[in-house]
Amino acid sequence: MATFDIEEIETAFRRFWHIGMICEDWNAWADLFTEDVVYYERVLGTMHGREAVRSWIVPLMEKYGEIYGVYDWHEIDPSGRLVFRMINRRDHPSGQGHMDFPGVTVLQYAGNDQWSMEEDYWAEKLGVQQFQEYEAALKKHDPDHRNKRTRKKRGQSPFSRG
Repeated sequence: MATFDIEEIETAFRRFWHIGMICEDWNAWADLFTEDVVYYERVLGTMHGREAVRSWIVPLMEKYGEIYGVYDWHEIDPSGRLVFRMINRRDHPSGQGHMDFPGVTVLQYAGNDQWSMEEDYWAEKLGVQQFQEYEAALKKHDPDHRNKRTRKKRGQSPFSRG
């Protein structure tokens, strides 16, 4: 079993978070995976290969551009296994408050600043409920809110810089 320096994994994760959650450059984010990555999205399906991940994430995040990630915590093992918790957030279309549901992700580091596996778990029931509440709030307050891509409550992530 391969082992990695914790600092190397930490640096790779900071880049992963920055490119995806801060810059929201999903095309560049897909490049952080190995060509043969296995990506388990427990609700939406399993993808095999970097290009499958890219062809899924880019249009998905374009369609749901109002949602953004808020960092909570992460843990690293020298085996390259990294687990993190984040909050999936949408700002409320009324301009007041936000809507959240949690998620946990397991990553496997492969070296060279790339990940060979991602496994996503999110509170499906809460995610569906949040989506339904968001859709109702769009109709009531601001039908164009989704296109504004507001990020009012991103929080103080330790990963705000590359």
